[in-house]
Amino acid sequence: MGAALAAWFGANARALPWRTSIAGTRDPYLVLVSETMLQQTQVSRVLGKFDAFVRRFPTLKDLAGADEADVLGAWSGMGYYRRARNLHSAARMVMMEMGGVFPRDPAEIRRLPGVGRYTAGAIASIAFGLAEPIVDGNVSRVLLRVHGREVASDDKKIQPWLWERAGELARVTETPGVVNEAMMELGATVCLPPPAMPRCGVCPLRAGCAANRDGKQLEIPRPKIRGAKVTMHCGVVVVRRNERELLVEQRAREGMWGGLWQAPTIESMEGPISQELLGAAVGIDAGRLRPEASFEHQTTHRRVVFQVWRADVGAEFAARRGLWMTVGTISGLGLSNAQRRILLESVEGGTLWT
Repeated sequence: MGAALAAWFGANARALPWRTSIAGTRDPYLVLVSETMLQQTQVSRVLGKFDAFVRRFPTLKDLAGADEADVLGAWSGMGYYRRARNLHSAARMVMMEMGGVFPRDPAEIRRLPGVGRYTAGAIASIAFGLAEPIVDGNVSRVLLRVHGREVASDDKKIQPWLWERAGELARVTETPGVVNEAMMELGATVCLPPPAMPRCGVCPLRAGCAANRDGKQLEIPRPKIRGAKVTMHCGVVVVRRNERELLVEQRAREGMWGGLWQAPTIESMEGPISQELLGAAVGIDAGRLRPEASFEHQTTHRRVVFQVWRADVGAEFAARRGLWMTVGTISGLGLSNAQRRILLESVEGGTLWT
């Protein structure tokens, strides 16, 4: 199985920017960056960010020496900003506590902030060629289909079995990093999740796949059970001063979108934010607020409803909260996708402020 996977990967692997050399010889820092970016994020989104990020922070030392604000700014648009903070903290830990040398021992790799069993296994196998397993959504789907296990991939009871199967694969091959990447690639490009039909005709494992044999590709794995999303309402007021500056504020470090910048915003789980409350929050008469836009933003656990208002003020206006910044400055800050849309794009698709 390992030999078939390695041969298939060699002939079919996508040319991704973090695959600049064969597994087992790569810079562990670049593996850490790419795997951190790929957590809960599609490859297409990472493609637009990876090169720019590593140009800005080409080495572990560069990242460790950067200000957190610069790291969050470079991460802007990727979402799940805790990953960026953990990546920054991991770089600092290697530089300050590990002598600037990236650890090879999987147990030591797992000490790094934000690094769990999967990421440690990816770094150990891909960068150092160690026989360490990885299990993510793609790998789980492949293993469950090959072995015909009709369970959900996130079922806690099946996790030990999945890690043991992945461990067997890593231990019986001379190139565990290649086989690990092949399993991820197979799940991403061939052994596709529903509603797509897996491309079984080109799969190197089809001859021994129980799901393919029994015609249960779309039944394995079983669907994950997801709880209902809660709705959060966000009232936002975009204030422009002298046609050049916008009023922005930084969120608290902890919690949702922690530490990111935004237009003055009030949140509620109870219902929409009133125009009067928003006006009072920034010290502006509610009658001067004009409705600008409304839209929904989906996160893993929330449906966030944004209602955006707009106001123009003069130099004499004294805001009760926030700081004045130009659009050029704001564009380099760490912003959530929703706030980037609010502050930097108009509802007509052009620039909101010129």
